[in-house]
Amino acid sequence: MAGLFQDTDEQAPPPPKGPGLFGDAPPAEPRAEPAPAYRVLARKYRPARFEDLIGQDAMVRTLRNAFALGRIAHAFMLTGVRGVGKTTTARIIARCLNCIGPDGTGGPTADPCGVCPNCTAILADRHPDVIEMDAASNTGVDDVREIIEATRFRPLQARTKVFIIDEVHMLSRNAFNALLKTLEEPPPHVKFVFATTELRKVPITVLSRCQRFDLRRVRVAELTSHFTAIAEREGIAAEPAAIETIARAADGSVRDGLSLLDQAIAQAAEGAVTAGAVADMLGLADRQAVLDLLEAALRGRPAEALAITERLHEHGADLGTTLADLLELVHTLTRLKTIPELRDSPDLPEAERTRGAAMADAAPMPALARAWQILLKGTVEVEGAPDRRAAAEMVLIRLCYAADLPTPGDLVRQLSQSQDPSPPPARAPSGGPGGARAVAGSGMVTAAAPSPALPATFRDVVALAATHREARLHSELLHHVHLIRYAPPNIELRPDEHAPRDLAPRLAALLQQATGERWTIALSQAPGEPTLAEQSAAADAARHAQASEHPLVRAIMDAFPGARIEAVHDRDADQYGLPRTDAASDEPDTEIEENDG
Repeated sequence: MAGLFQDTDEQAPPPPKGPGLFGDAPPAEPRAEPAPAYRVLARKYRPARFEDLIGQDAMVRTLRNAFALGRIAHAFMLTGVRGVGKTTTARIIARCLNCIGPDGTGGPTADPCGVCPNCTAILADRHPDVIEMDAASNTGVDDVREIIEATRFRPLQARTKVFIIDEVHMLSRNAFNALLKTLEEPPPHVKFVFATTELRKVPITVLSRCQRFDLRRVRVAELTSHFTAIAEREGIAAEPAAIETIARAADGSVRDGLSLLDQAIAQAAEGAVTAGAVADMLGLADRQAVLDLLEAALRGRPAEALAITERLHEHGADLGTTLADLLELVHTLTRLKTIPELRDSPDLPEAERTRGAAMADAAPMPALARAWQILLKGTVEVEGAPDRRAAAEMVLIRLCYAADLPTPGDLVRQLSQSQDPSPPPARAPSGGPGGARAVAGSGMVTAAAPSPALPATFRDVVALAATHREARLHSELLHHVHLIRYAPPNIELRPDEHAPRDLAPRLAALLQQATGERWTIALSQAPGEPTLAEQSAAADAARHAQASEHPLVRAIMDAFPGARIEAVHDRDADQYGLPRTDAASDEPDTEIEENDG
């Protein structure tokens, strides 16, 4: 019987096909191992050492020196915009604190080995003594109390227990208060590393207990170089203009830029990453098209500008974003015009360094300033308009026609050449109701000629208080004192109800100190002159009224509806806006501010 069940063939029997005798399923065929999951570029190329960080040289230098000297703070505060390396830096600090070297005998170092158990565990985010907490989802006191309780126990396998709290500004006020004592005097085996994008929301009591590092935005040139190197390592062909566009769109964030590069590579599939494809992906206008559009607007060519706008819209560009690009370009041209050395800066794209520089030379500064104001208001209008395209086109048309408008200075010259304005009206007489006498007068009543070295007028006495840094006395003399008689070294005054009682002795002491003479300050109930502040206000009103009646000023106001006289400066007025006694000029200077509305 045994021979019946013996296998006479040397090879194993073939696997049964179909269900077994008792209906059980046949054994499953072995399956191939699944391919490893794709790691995005931002995680694949996350820096593991200080030298891998880009654009943070100052922070890296400080931390390297701290580890070299053994002067390592117990708490660090890392702040900066998203994606510049705050959490990455915190993990590098944790590895530097706990690295033991390949032979297991190393101490804290700024160059972790990357192969010891602590380094590999921290890199894999599975070290029991490096605790990361997201304060955005753990904001309460109980969450902080768990951290405080954990600080009482020594590390399980590392040298130092490191607590990394991301977005620390999200902690509640009570949570911050609970953390303060432990943060000020932590156990020797505990370090804190905080990261935040909103430093102003962190209490000053917490900041004062931390060593603060500001991680700056990474420059476009540095991002371009970094992304180009990564594309080469990935074996991806990419146009330099495409990488530069991604770097500009990243706005200083390495992580955002790598995410965009990932997206651009996926979009390109088997082909190369091109600038046009990246512009379509981001909804951006082509850079040359933006330059063409601004040039057409500055030269007052609305038909050409609208034709370029039509092409951009057909290619999927958002016209609101296009206005933002124009605004940025106007700012770049203004900088190129004011700082010519920027034309050699590697941070500027090639188009701005060449064609943009030529446009900056051709465009006058008032035109660029006016374009900035129109575009700045236009971007707000587009966001609130029911039809974004129509609103953007109206802004561009306004910009084109503004190019034909003369500047206020040009208009003044044109009006001066086209007409012979009548001589300006005479200055207001010194007499008149109210404070008119004080407006045109000297602001004093002189009973005797002053001696040498004594203040010549009461205004000089008031100015003397300012010169000697008696700010309170100067304000009181300016606003609350009515002069009755000035005959040095005697002054007769009427203080109003707001003046302090000790004004007279304080004024006498100041004058004696300044002049070496003994002064007599008499108080009276006579009306006296208006205060210097009242005289100044009346003089300013008179200047405005006189300027507004000038034929040239009226012509400017008619040519620029909505414009207003902002200030009238009289070159012959003193610091209080009152006429000097030796005034020789009757022509005031008038400044006019345009109102684009």
